[in-house]
Parts: sequence; C-alpha cells; structure tokens
Amino acid sequence: MSASVLSVTRTLGSVSGLLQVASVLGLVLLLLKAAQLYLHRQWLLRAVQEFPSPPSHWLFGHMHELQNGQELQELQKRAEKYPCASPRWLWGSRVGLIVYDPDYMKVILGRSDPKSNSSYRFMAPWIGYGLLLLNGQTWFQHRRMLTPAFHYDILKPYVGLMADSVQVMLGKWEELLSQNSSLEIFGHISMMTLDTLMKCAFSYQDNQQADRYSQSYLQAIRDLNNLVLSRVRNVFYQKDIIYRLTTEGRWNHRACQLAHQHTDRVIKLRKAQLQEEGNLEKVKSKRHLDFLDILLFAQMENGSSFSDKDLRAEVDTFMFEGHDTTASGISWILYALATHPEHQQKCREEIQSLLGDGASITWDSFVLGATWTRCPTPPCASRRHCDSMHQFQVLAESSASPSPFLMDVPYPKVWPNPEVFDPSRFATDSSRHSHAFLPFSGGSRNCIGKQFAMNEMKVAVALTLLRFELAPDPFRVPVPTPRIVLMSKNGIHLHLRKLL
Repeated sequence: MSASVLSVTRTLGSVSGLLQVASVLGLVLLLLKAAQLYLHRQWLLRAVQEFPSPPSHWLFGHMHELQNGQELQELQKRAEKYPCASPRWLWGSRVGLIVYDPDYMKVILGRSDPKSNSSYRFMAPWIGYGLLLLNGQTWFQHRRMLTPAFHYDILKPYVGLMADSVQVMLGKWEELLSQNSSLEIFGHISMMTLDTLMKCAFSYQDNQQADRYSQSYLQAIRDLNNLVLSRVRNVFYQKDIIYRLTTEGRWNHRACQLAHQHTDRVIKLRKAQLQEEGNLEKVKSKRHLDFLDILLFAQMENGSSFSDKDLRAEVDTFMFEGHDTTASGISWILYALATHPEHQQKCREEIQSLLGDGASITWDSFVLGATWTRCPTPPCASRRHCDSMHQFQVLAESSASPSPFLMDVPYPKVWPNPEVFDPSRFATDSSRHSHAFLPFSGGSRNCIGKQFAMNEMKVAVALTLLRFELAPDPFRVPVPTPRIVLMSKNGIHLHLRKLL
C-alpha cells in the first residue's frame, strides 16, 4: 500500500516538475517574442523618423483615426500639416507610410516592387491570385495575355452595349420618380455596371438588372468590401485559423461562396456556348477576343500552365474591379454635378452639342476629351518597398478633398484651392503633375481596364444628364467612407427631374 502511495507521489512530482519546466520555457519564449517585437518597433521608428506624424499609442498606434468615422478628414489634416508623407501606425509593430506628394508617388509607382502581402492577402479568398494580387513573371504573363481584350477594336462596339444598359437603368428611374421623393442611386448604378460588364467582357446577353443571381452577387460584394477592411484593421483577425472561427470569418466565407457561385455560373455558361457546333470556330476567327474568351482559349491551349483556379481568379478579379470601382466613380460624379448646378448645366450643354438627344450614341460621337468624367480613386494602393535602408510597407494613398468627385491630392503646391469643385482643372490645356490625380493608379501596374471604365462613365453620365436634372437630397447627405472603393455610409440620394 505504502509503495503505491509513494509511486503516485513520485508521478505527481514528475508531472509538477514538467509543468514547471514548461511554464519557464513558455515564459522565456514570451519574453523573447516581446523583445523581438520591441526591437522591430525600434527599428521601424528609426526607419520612418524622417517623416513626422501625429502622436501614436505604443500599442494601438493611430487606430483612433480609423474608428471615429473621420478617416478621410484625418488624412486631409495630415496632408496639410506634414510634408510629402506621414507614417500611420495600426498597432504595435505595423506601420504604413501614407504618401500624398506626387513626386513620391511617381517614384513608388515607377518601381517594380511587388504588391504588399500584408493587406492584399485578405482579398485572396475572394478574388484569388489574378492581375490585382499576382507578382513577378506570372503577373507579366497574365497582363500580356489579357491586354488585347482592351484593344481599340474591341472597345469600339461596346459603346452601344453600354448605352443599352444605361437606358434600362434610366427607364427604371423614371418609373420610380412618382414613388419616392429622392432615389438612392449607387445600388442601381452597380447593377447597371455589372450588366454592362457581363455583356461586354463575358458575352452574356440576358438582362442582369432583373436577375436575382446578380442581386445576391452585389450583396456579397458589399459585404466583402466591409469585411476585408474590418479584418485589415483588427489585430485579432490576422491569423487565418483564428479568423475562420469568428462570426465575421464565417460571414466572409459565405460571401466568398456567393461571389464564386456567380462567376462559376458565368464561366460554365460561356464554355457551353463555345462548345456548340460552329460557335467555337466562329469565335476563333475573330481578330480580337473578349476578356473571358481570351482566358478560355488560353486554358484550351495551355491547360497545364493555366488552371481552373487561375481562370476563376482572373474572372473574379475583373468581375469585381470592372463594375464596383466604375459604379463608385459614376455615383460620385453625379452627386458632385447635382451639388454644383452651374457645372451640371455646362456639362449638359456640351453633351447636347455633341450627341443631340443621345438616341444614337456611337463611338465617333462619344469619344470626347470631356473634363467632367473624372472618378475617385480607390482609397489606397499598397507596395512593399525594400532596399538596404528601408524595409517597410509603403502605402500610396490619395487622401480626399471634401468633394469625393475629386479624389486628388489636397496638396496646395499641386492644386490651388483643392476643396473647390472645379472640373476645368482637368481641361486638356491645363498643366498639372502627371501623378497628382491617379484614379487608375500609375506605372506598369496601372489599371488594365482604364479605357473601358472611362468610356462607360462617359456614356452613363452623358445619357443621365440628357434625361434628368439632378439635385441633392439635403436630408440625406452622403458620408464618404473608404472601403476597397470609395463608398457612402448612408448611400447616395438624389432628386431627379425628368427633362422634356
């Protein structure tokens, strides 16, 4: 009996000893990690010491700037107070350099540094590794492959398809005029830009503006816009294994599934169409292929090097970027014109002189050097800038002036009176820095669909101004908020009056 008790006592003693050793090791590892983070933070402080910034908390950094609903205003204050660039600490040892000087922007975007993986990787479950997230030789190969999809001969016939989609939207607005005192336009414009994209880039002929699948896709995109940014800013959501267990993580997963169901459906339908007898040869004989057809033929010819995963990533990327950013630009342009009736009328007169009533809008009559088609840039683009002296993330951000129509740099040395809405500053004879206004980024990684987007914005704004007079809703003023694209917390509401 006593031997058994002694054996148990020895066992407990051994376990206790092991626990003590484990505790000591755990404490040592914890202290080493704390020392590592401290030294890394000190190194970062030295790396960005040339750039002043507002005081920051040692742990929470400048997170208060992102949580008070005044982020764009805070960015503008920085641009006014601190020259060229300013560090923003998110937490502990994570810092981004906010750049708003065009000379700095030119240098950063002119380099071949890869996209920063710290923030962009959170978009990967949604859009995969397509043109937006790829780097290196693979990015270059995909870019070269897809460039012909935006050739002049491809874009030219798209004008009619764009006009058709816009007219459908404007017809809906006419029906709704008698039902509401004002209309929230962003949702309608998102549906219209998705409809246009589907017809032009994906050879889809049905009306997306009355399609329930499109409604669920757009809702998923709205959710993902919020969820991705929320994850970037939450220190506890950085690890995938933890994020998946959270409510937001599960919500993100479901939204990704809905987005993928939409793109998978588009790919499957186009594949079936190409497999129809005679259709494949007819498409092959075209001098220039549409976006999705280029991808599908690339897969047929190079299946081993261009997988289904690669295909869907490019489709997911362009499906999002090709409609959401353009919808944001059109919405803010219309709001800016609504709040400045003198510019609205001037634009309308310019359009009438070129298009008449717009009933038969064509490429030749529509390709203008208009000053009113300027859109807001996505709030930020990120590069990982590394050299022997500075190895930190560089965020190239354009802060916004109070008019979201002008997502330019509110920098006095570049823009006189930056808070004034003045489309004439974009006139062809005006002089400005090449990197003072970057709605489509710059350098080798500029937006591949720039001309497509500009054409669509011109068509949408022109036809809208020919049909309606716009005025803001004074009781529902938009509250700009930076997401992946510039959005409004409470939507964009306008009063519309049909013109005779």
